[in-house]
Amino acid sequence: MSRGVSITLACGDYDRTRALHEGSIVPEGVNLTTLRLPVEEIFFRMARFHEFDAAELSFSSYLLTLDDDGVGPFVALPVFPSRAFRHSGIYVHAGSGIDGPLDLRGRVVGVPEYQVTAAVWIRGILAEHHDVPVNAVSYRTGGLHETGRVEKVKLELPADVDVAPIGPDQTLADMLVSGEIDALYSPRTPAPFAQGRPEVRRLFPKFREVEAAYFAKTGIFPIMHVIVLRRDVYEANRWLARSLTKAFEAARVDALRGIDETAALRYMLPWLADDVAQTRELLGTDYWTYGAVANRLDILTLADYSHAQGLAGRRFRVDQLFAPETLDEVRV
Repeated sequence: MSRGVSITLACGDYDRTRALHEGSIVPEGVNLTTLRLPVEEIFFRMARFHEFDAAELSFSSYLLTLDDDGVGPFVALPVFPSRAFRHSGIYVHAGSGIDGPLDLRGRVVGVPEYQVTAAVWIRGILAEHHDVPVNAVSYRTGGLHETGRVEKVKLELPADVDVAPIGPDQTLADMLVSGEIDALYSPRTPAPFAQGRPEVRRLFPKFREVEAAYFAKTGIFPIMHVIVLRRDVYEANRWLARSLTKAFEAARVDALRGIDETAALRYMLPWLADDVAQTRELLGTDYWTYGAVANRLDILTLADYSHAQGLAGRRFRVDQLFAPETLDEVRV
């Protein structure tokens, strides 16, 4: 006989979520069904139709669902299944004459959607650290490799920000190759770059050095996604917020255990142990943390970028963004 609350969770298939998908870690009081889906599909279905009880969601999209009091259709948990430095996500047309960030001024740049979290981080970093204001660039939105992609969330942007969709038969990857756009901000590697096409290159070829320097200066390892509960699910059983948060934390710890084992490599990466050592030297031993307090700077920076770019309606405090049950620790 089944006991507990039945929850369907849509989430990417990561090392840090695999224990939940496989059932070796089970949230307390929950009968968990997990769906391993591409993040674009999860975001579209959750943002548009609220299909799942819980889901991974773009942090930027989540901010756009909130009213001025921080209330919306979803309640976030301070669980961050996706983080990534994004200097490496800026691609340019090789013949555009763009050799550095300042050369982006006055150019036409493609983004899958204006509001995607990676683009919010890139625009914020370029504005704050490289003197490229958000409104110094014209943005063209659409599918990276497939036609017909549109914004998942309705936007009301400042009049001085030029954003327009590409044609119904166009893709951003093809437009970058042809030079119809000068650059591309993308969380996903464009196929022409992966294929070694000479028309496409990164703005920062030595991106790892640039991203390490960014972390050394700011202490920020950018957060991309959060886990959210549909508000009606949360209101019916508010204890689910802490139960799921604890389970995600246990799965994260499980994924880190033995990541640098050398007797038999856990992943098909020959220098993984050395990469782990270098990462810990640069970012610290516990570099992929969950929790609102531990990630306060990263959270507030993204929230401020979102507001400054005309997306979020206000600057939110950390305590407005997450289920209150997840903000305090139980002490014995």
